[in-house]
Amino acid sequence: MAIQIFILSKLMKGNNYPYKIKKQLSETIPVSQLGGLTESKLYYNFESLVKQGLIEPVEIIKEEHRPDKQVFAITTKGREAIPEKIYKLFEKADLISEMVVGLVNINYVDRDKVVEILERKLQHLKERWESIAKLDILTPVDEEKAMYLDFVGEYAASRSDHTIHWLEKLIILLKQNSNNYVPDK
Repeated sequence: MAIQIFILSKLMKGNNYPYKIKKQLSETIPVSQLGGLTESKLYYNFESLVKQGLIEPVEIIKEEHRPDKQVFAITTKGREAIPEKIYKLFEKADLISEMVVGLVNINYVDRDKVVEILERKLQHLKERWESIAKLDILTPVDEEKAMYLDFVGEYAASRSDHTIHWLEKLIILLKQNSNNYVPDK
């Protein structure tokens, strides 16, 4: 989903073709280091967006001794879909790192709605952690297993506290920079 949001956001700014988008993306980060993003996945997502009716081919650039370049444009349906895809990304993300593409494209959504999504996520996380923290070990364990259970418990508590901290910080940031959503045309 993040790849599709990235592609749609690039096409919101103007017509483009897959190779150029890949090149723009890899200027800052090599494609091989983009969390599993391969060239074939990028092209697959272009095809998927075409099938969804969110983008359409508008031109083929032919150059001598070079492969043809198929240029794409975002459709009206694509312009309408980008906010919903971003909201869904925030809803499904378990980690802040999974929200980066949504945060970079925050101008395409209503920040107040994102805050609502994140506040629900934060509340769920806090409730889930509280219920886990209250669990007692129901079966006795030997000393060695207890040591590892303590280790795992500390790790889980630390990770939960860390996630809660950064979600709270992100919510504050979004509230401070709240907007009246007006999508780019």
